[in-house]
Amino acid sequence: MTTVLIADDQPLQRLGFGMLLQGTPGLTAVGEAEHGAEAVRLAAELRPDVVLMDIRMPGMDGLEATRRIVATGGRTRVLIVTTFDLDAYAYEGLRAGASGFLLKDARPEEIVAGIHAVATGDAVVAPRLTRRLLDAYAHQVLAPPGAPAEDPRLRTLSDREREVLVAIGQGWTNAEIAERLVLTESTVKKHVGRVLAKIGARDRIQAVIMAYDTGLVRAKP
Repeated sequence: MTTVLIADDQPLQRLGFGMLLQGTPGLTAVGEAEHGAEAVRLAAELRPDVVLMDIRMPGMDGLEATRRIVATGGRTRVLIVTTFDLDAYAYEGLRAGASGFLLKDARPEEIVAGIHAVATGDAVVAPRLTRRLLDAYAHQVLAPPGAPAEDPRLRTLSDREREVLVAIGQGWTNAEIAERLVLTESTVKKHVGRVLAKIGARDRIQAVIMAYDTGLVRAKP
């Protein structure tokens, strides 16, 4: 059973998510929070597998709540639920440690699939959408272009694993990486797993962000 904490300041939104979870085998809502501070408290108390996190809430917003929940190092993963008009917020949420984001008008089956994906350590945002998001907003939040100091985590990667990290940062799917690097998809999947483990990334999205942070991939002008 995957446990979910709902954090949203809108009662109808919480009700809708709650009804969706109640009607889905394998998922259960263990609590509801009306604002970020309550989400942090309940996440520590209930230790849910996933927090469905709104961004705009009174007091502590969802971004700060995400940072605090992730900073505990616990098993709880955060899935931000926002609107596409808030790309910048979604990006900051990923930087804060969220495992992905969905749109509030997503279909019920997309919400369910997203929860399952996050709970199992995967990323919810499709690689190409992640790339567009980073291309649009990386220049606003990342350090200016230059020659950043070599991140010590990169030195743990083999040449092939570094190639794979660059490919992840460029938004390539496993199939695309396999085709361009002339590898089987099963081999690519193993490389991706080793890359995530070596750089300490929670999921593919965090690997994309690291690729930008370390200068392996540059945002478009």
